[in-house]
Amino acid sequence: MGLTAEPGRLRFSHGDTELARYVYEPTEVQLESPRPYLHPLRTLAGDVVSLYRPHDHVWHKGIAWSLPNVSDSSGTANFWGGPTYRRGRGYEQLPNNGSTRHLSFDSVTADRVTESLAWETEQGERWFTEARTLTFAVRDAAWTLGFATSFTNVTDQEIVFGSPTTEGRENAGYGGLFWRGPRSFTGGRVLVPDGVGGDELMGVRAPWLGFRGQHDEHGRFSTLLFVASASVRWFVRSTPFAAVCPAPFFSSEVPVAPGESLSYRYTVVIADGTPDLAELVEDLLGDGER
Repeated sequence: MGLTAEPGRLRFSHGDTELARYVYEPTEVQLESPRPYLHPLRTLAGDVVSLYRPHDHVWHKGIAWSLPNVSDSSGTANFWGGPTYRRGRGYEQLPNNGSTRHLSFDSVTADRVTESLAWETEQGERWFTEARTLTFAVRDAAWTLGFATSFTNVTDQEIVFGSPTTEGRENAGYGGLFWRGPRSFTGGRVLVPDGVGGDELMGVRAPWLGFRGQHDEHGRFSTLLFVASASVRWFVRSTPFAAVCPAPFFSSEVPVAPGESLSYRYTVVIADGTPDLAELVEDLLGDGER
């Protein structure tokens, strides 16, 4: 792995291929809930497997930790971008688009980054501090991105994490580590431990989920495997666009008391072609990467 540090971003490469770019000082407008993100993401062969700021949802940014419904006694903050879904009212654009702000790096190497961040509402109130770790490793025919986060409530009141589904919108439990795939991946295949499908797998509970798509121009396939540290419900779409999110707040709210922390950990395998995902998961478990 190679590392190039530039103002506001880190570029991770293998040989001559840039595999990932971590933008830790985003420049988007407040409406899009500025937050660090990874884009572009490429396979070892150089195929791009992420999408930045699509016209249908401009707040989608490659892979990013994004949370749409975060509430205290005064109302809901949106750390996702765009409108907020509220029970009985639907989506409304509110003055509540918060941001996740980079504070400092504790360490930066070509295979591991540890970072401190702050979650601040649109009004400038700090609700959470976060400790985040990114890891990068090259395997035989793929590479892995590790994402670990622990965030702590620094207010004096309880804060509740939810989703549009916990507000009443069926099968819209998004929130967490969210990936948006390339346009050509629309209609791609969703793979879970006991089968293959598409949009009907929305909300499935599983320890891992894969997405396989085909690229324009040359027609090659790429596969992404998302592995959670525990079985979780998945927000997944194949149409009208490709998206995957292991969603810890899919259908149940999670309260966080003052001073309390929540922690989550995921591994994303980015592979060329159509590998056997069960074998990849076994390899990860054997290497202790899950």
